[in-house]
Amino acid sequence: MKLILQTILCLFLSIAVAKAGNIKGHVYDQRTGEALIGASVRLENTSQTTMTGLDGSFEFKHVKAGTFTLKVSYISYKTFTKQISVEKEHNPALNVYLSDDSSNELSEIVIAAKQEGSTEKTARKIEQKSMQVMNVVSGRAMEISPDLTVANAIQRVSGVTIERSNNGDGQYAILRGMDKRYNYTLVNGIKIPSPDNKFRYVPLDIFPSELLERLEVYKSLTPNMEGDAVGGVVNMVMKDAPSKLQVNANLATGYSQMLFDRKFLAFNSGAINSKSPYELNGRNYNAKAKDFSTGTLDYKAKQADPNLIGGLSIGQRFLNNKLGVLIAGSYQNSYRGTNSTFFNSSVGGLDKYSIITSIADRQFSEQQKRYGVHGKIDYKFNEYNKLSLVNSYVNLTSIQTRDQITTNVSTSEYDQAAGNALITYETRSRFSEQQIYNSTLHGDHTLIPKKLKIQWSAVYSTAKNDIPDETTISLNGTRLNFVETRTTAKDNTHRWSRNTDEDKAGYLDVTYTADIAGTMVDFTAGGLYRDKQRSSFYNNYVFYPTNRPGLFGKDFMNYTDITWEVQNPQGAVANALTYDASEKTTAGYGMLNFKIAELEVIGGARVEHTNQGYRLLFPLGESRPTGSQIYTDLLPSLNLKYGLSKKENLRATYFRSLNRPGFYELIPSGATFEEYKERGNPDLKRAIADNFDLRYEFFPNSTDQLLVGAFYKKIKDPIEYTIVADGTRGQDQYYQPGNFGTAKNYGLEVDYIKFFNKIGIKANYTYTHSRITTDKSTRIIENNDQKLINVQQSRPLFGQSAHTGNLSLIYKDSKHGWDAQVAGSYTGERINTISQFVDNDLWQKGFVQMDASVEKRFKNNLSIFVKAGNLLNTPNELFIKGVNSGNKDIPQQKYGDNETLIRKDFYEQTYLIGLRYKL
Repeated sequence: MKLILQTILCLFLSIAVAKAGNIKGHVYDQRTGEALIGASVRLENTSQTTMTGLDGSFEFKHVKAGTFTLKVSYISYKTFTKQISVEKEHNPALNVYLSDDSSNELSEIVIAAKQEGSTEKTARKIEQKSMQVMNVVSGRAMEISPDLTVANAIQRVSGVTIERSNNGDGQYAILRGMDKRYNYTLVNGIKIPSPDNKFRYVPLDIFPSELLERLEVYKSLTPNMEGDAVGGVVNMVMKDAPSKLQVNANLATGYSQMLFDRKFLAFNSGAINSKSPYELNGRNYNAKAKDFSTGTLDYKAKQADPNLIGGLSIGQRFLNNKLGVLIAGSYQNSYRGTNSTFFNSSVGGLDKYSIITSIADRQFSEQQKRYGVHGKIDYKFNEYNKLSLVNSYVNLTSIQTRDQITTNVSTSEYDQAAGNALITYETRSRFSEQQIYNSTLHGDHTLIPKKLKIQWSAVYSTAKNDIPDETTISLNGTRLNFVETRTTAKDNTHRWSRNTDEDKAGYLDVTYTADIAGTMVDFTAGGLYRDKQRSSFYNNYVFYPTNRPGLFGKDFMNYTDITWEVQNPQGAVANALTYDASEKTTAGYGMLNFKIAELEVIGGARVEHTNQGYRLLFPLGESRPTGSQIYTDLLPSLNLKYGLSKKENLRATYFRSLNRPGFYELIPSGATFEEYKERGNPDLKRAIADNFDLRYEFFPNSTDQLLVGAFYKKIKDPIEYTIVADGTRGQDQYYQPGNFGTAKNYGLEVDYIKFFNKIGIKANYTYTHSRITTDKSTRIIENNDQKLINVQQSRPLFGQSAHTGNLSLIYKDSKHGWDAQVAGSYTGERINTISQFVDNDLWQKGFVQMDASVEKRFKNNLSIFVKAGNLLNTPNELFIKGVNSGNKDIPQQKYGDNETLIRKDFYEQTYLIGLRYKL
């Protein structure tokens, strides 16, 4: 009621009195009360003009006494005009409330004031005006949310779920039930390489969300977009130079509840050797124990330091707004812990379900250092020519310890009676560093006004993943009656792995606009060329203890006391992960865009030619030491948007896309990772998909929306992983990619945003159904002998959840500076690992993640914020659907639930409190 009265007074009073030489005030959205940033405020018949700040405030100083006309304007709002009288004393503030201008329909998305690019209003406008099916998360929404990284922020988008890392944070995005491999990632519209050592997809937890102006998720493609996306595209739009000086700084600290409850196990990461003896001394050098650091075995249990989070961005435009400069940086140093139980299992006999053979209790202690720097310079020569240079660098360093105790499940009558069990102690030290760098020089040129324009980009990008001196030590022991324990050193490994991607690319787009029968048609043609080079290195050294007999029966609290002897002094560099690879991509497209009445059309076709190959540096008798795949794809697309009204759209889209194999996926040799041996498949084919979308959109105002859509995907030769047996190597089993016929994926999405004055609701729900049929193995009795046969079994696609949803309750009081949010995310059960055996796929149990944040802004440009994550302490649980009767007495197994628990991880809550300053 108070808001309505204030609005009426502002609209109908013809003269208001501001009794001072200074004029101060704020500009707000009439309906939501949100402060409007970058609104133009002018005193008519004077030279005084200003723009509102980040809190919507404005001020004119030293104004002479008299009567003036105050004019306030803002893109897509009605212009506000009123007369004010200025006196020499007293100074009541003016509050101006602007209403939506429903008649202001933009023919294209234009962000007039640079500060506006990160607001919720801009996000909704982009969604409404875009020709693609897309969702946008604004920079402001990410700022006040509980999320610190892009990976966590993207889970709030409809149809998007995330795959989590070992510490419980989001890492990879899964769009519309399509595994992370079916998406690609852009920075300002430019594809970036991945630091992953095997695959193409980019880990989104490497990007601090505060470097972004907004986050865009494209769910359909146009011909001018690269075609290797079946699920969708993630585009990170980085911060841009504002129209006036803007400083944004924050500093925060926090802690993990897990580390309140237990110690943090650390090792001396500063003593790590960045290169292996092979690299330092040459291929024929015989390494000795003294060549290896003992720092990775020097473990200390301590109280973790508090987390430290900080960020700073400064931007401004100069030379009459021709030159824009922005520099932004972010630093996050956090400590996390995970407690995990892993049940090792195997399939044997005629019982088709896995029987548990051992139980591993794990504790992860991880320090993450995440930092990023983003800089942009743009210069506008005139209204027809503009250049920009963007440089972005992000780095994620992880220092992780995994401490594990594995107890064999005893089956002998003697051990069961005596209560004896074989125990293995294993501790792993891992230091990993992931880096991505991108430099883009971009030009926009209008050669003939309203007729001919050219856009081009020259791009250099690199991505690197470095894991030096990863060390694992194992000890065997026997526990008598589960009381007394005797141990003996088993082995010790030191491993170096590294991979680097280097991309050089050029983009060109030419648009010609013609008047055809009274309709303006944009004809666009262009293409790209990218040269990608990858190098991968992997080396492993194995050690045995020389003083094993003298140490038997002792408890080892300091592993540096053990004397080791190198078993393979020249290392094991000859393996599947030591290789060079390349990929050359050439693409061209033709596209047209026109509007007839309320129907807007973008259509055309794209041609992509791929030349991809690998070369094993140490083939060791491998029959296919080199390999290549060369193919060309025609990818048509059509996007239709019909304006039902000024606030309603109906969209229909079709596009064809592909999914290329990763480099490692083509390597024929194998390597051992975590719980599985893995190898590639040189005969692996690309997947081809036909994608259809239909969506209704309703935008009642600048902040609310209702989106209801359906999608259908038909994927030929989808790439999935499964555990397969190697008939040439005895009982060896490998986790290997393959093509599996044709898969179908369809679903429904609903996205709803509604604000009721100070209270808001953001909700979305996605139903996804997919089906794929593959060969599985099962055992039968034939002629009194067990026999393994193949049968066909249908299942969902890997990583696809039938039901996902988000619900956020938002409180916003711009007048008093309050923002609060409680956000919940639900992900239904989904396949985590595909088994070669019938009914033995590993599923992830459905879970709810709940987070919260609150921020209070003060008049001195300061604000205080609090963020809390994983409030429900939701565990990550992996299980097999079905039970083996031999597991009914195993701890934590719920035999009556018809499920076999394989893994359970707990992360507990995280807390953060900080200060933010905006100028």
